[in-house]
Order: sequence, then structure tokens, then C-alpha cells
Amino acid sequence: MTVAEALRHRRSYSSVGSTAPTTRQLLPLIEAAGSVADHGSLHPWRIIALRGSARDTVGRAMADAAGLEGSSAEKLAAKLRRAPLVLAVVVSPKASHKVPDWEQEAVASGVAHALSLVLDEAGWGVMWRTGLQTRAKAVHKVHKLGPHERLLGWLYVGAKPPSKSGRRTTISAKDYLSAL
Repeated sequence: MTVAEALRHRRSYSSVGSTAPTTRQLLPLIEAAGSVADHGSLHPWRIIALRGSARDTVGRAMADAAGLEGSSAEKLAAKLRRAPLVLAVVVSPKASHKVPDWEQEAVASGVAHALSLVLDEAGWGVMWRTGLQTRAKAVHKVHKLGPHERLLGWLYVGAKPPSKSGRRTTISAKDYLSAL
């Protein structure tokens, strides 16, 4: 399959099965994703793997950040149990007079997208989730982020369901291309 075909056929899986890649399986995929364009080769990103009870800890921090209590808090906290592996994508900017912060965040976003593609190619279902809690202090604390780091979101990873119904709508490129 070509890269263009992989991009056209990629799907987000809001529901995944109970198996996930092991750390050993994950490492070469992260290495591949880490080859995105990166001005200055700063590698201004990192990935945090959340498995087992770590998902509950993060889920509770998200509920706290949202100011929820009781069943509403439990419902939000349980969302991280939707997948056996949740990968937190972190922007970890490096000091640089040549590469602005926004460009470093773009690199981290590129890594997240590339990682979702290589996970898909390896047979795993993936969904990139974000939300207001990515900027909450309680959520940063539970992820043990440094003072200059930012959480971009989470890749929920697990076994692909047996079938994914529906066709992905392709864009009309002429609607997005212009010239000066």
C-alpha cells in the first residue's frame, strides 16, 4: 500500500478491542513516527504509555479538572478504559532561537498523526482524542509534565473491530488549493 492509499483508508476507531501492542511492538512504531519533518532535529515531543490503573489515575484527574463529582465524575474517568492502551502525546519544547514554539508543537502533532498511521498499518485501531482537560493543571500533574510541556491529547489504541462500516468521504482538493 502506498502512503497516499494509507492516508485515504485510515479510519478512527471509537471502539477497540481488549488487546494492544506491547512496549516491544510499540517502540519501532514510535521510531518510525519520530521521522517527521523536524527543523533542527529537536525532537520536541514525547509519548507516555498509559495501561492498567494508570488510565484510572488520569481519568480521575480529568474528572477533577472538569469539576465533576459522583456518577458524572465516574463516567468521565471511565472514558480512558475505552482502550487497553492510551498514549499521551506531549509537546516538550526545546530552547531554540531558530525554531519557534508553534513549529515545535507542529512537529509533535505530526508525530501523533504519523503514529496513528503506523499503528493502523500494524493492524491496531486508533482514535486521537483531545479536550479541554489537556490544559488542566491536575491533568498535567498526573502526567508528570515539565513546566514548559503541554499535552496535545491521547491516542486510544486497541484491537481493530472486525469491520468498520461506512466509507470515508474524500475531500475535493481543488477546494483547498490556491495559488498567488
